[in-house]
Amino acid sequence: MSDTALVVMARYPEPGKTKTRLARTIGQTQAAHLYQAFLTDLASRFVGLDCDLHWTYTPANVDYQTFITALAPAHAQRMWSFPQQGADFAERLHHAFQWTKQHGFQRTIVIGSDSPHICPDVITQAIEALEHADVVLGPADDGGYYLIAMHKPYDVFSGIPMSTSVVAQMTIEAAQRQGLKVHLLDPLFDVDELPDLQRLAQLLATDSTLAPTTATYLTTMRSSHDHDAADTHDYNAETRATTFDLHRAN
Repeated sequence: MSDTALVVMARYPEPGKTKTRLARTIGQTQAAHLYQAFLTDLASRFVGLDCDLHWTYTPANVDYQTFITALAPAHAQRMWSFPQQGADFAERLHHAFQWTKQHGFQRTIVIGSDSPHICPDVITQAIEALEHADVVLGPADDGGYYLIAMHKPYDVFSGIPMSTSVVAQMTIEAAQRQGLKVHLLDPLFDVDELPDLQRLAQLLATDSTLAPTTATYLTTMRSSHDHDAADTHDYNAETRATTFDLHRAN
């Protein structure tokens, strides 16, 4: 067992409860399938690093271990899972650190599952930064963060309004009030809305190896929408296809 845990905050990709903001544009089923592609890329990318890969999942009543085994069967023996606990996302993040500490890990890196293009180098940088920092943050472009790493389950979560543009800054301030040293990694973007998805599509068009399963699914989605617009005289189908122009400039 490694002394470092890499934990992915994830959910079971159920239509209607997954990527709900994005689903308003691309549809609930496609949003769930896209999110499953995200998870597949993350599973394939991070097994084999110098850390133990864990998934902390919601809802708690699903058999997530069987699910992730089906996603990446070649890596099934090197992935573990435990349910999220807490009344809100801040509490669930804190619980992830508490769980890994209780299970003997000396370092914990928690990432979200909304950035399938996150690179292994980022995890390595977080591990190295923990040699001299108490808290490592990977700021997201929307003001949140895509990664947080700590040695101990410090409470840098309570009282912070998650899913807002002030999350990263308030987290830094909470750490500093406790006398903790903070190290910032390079920023990255999450995929929550259609412009984010368009940005991801443009990135993967340049280098699909960053998230190959996601790249393939995006190509399938675009082809399907183009076909709907070209082969029908339905105005709504044409509108949906125009809205879902993945290579439209932001």
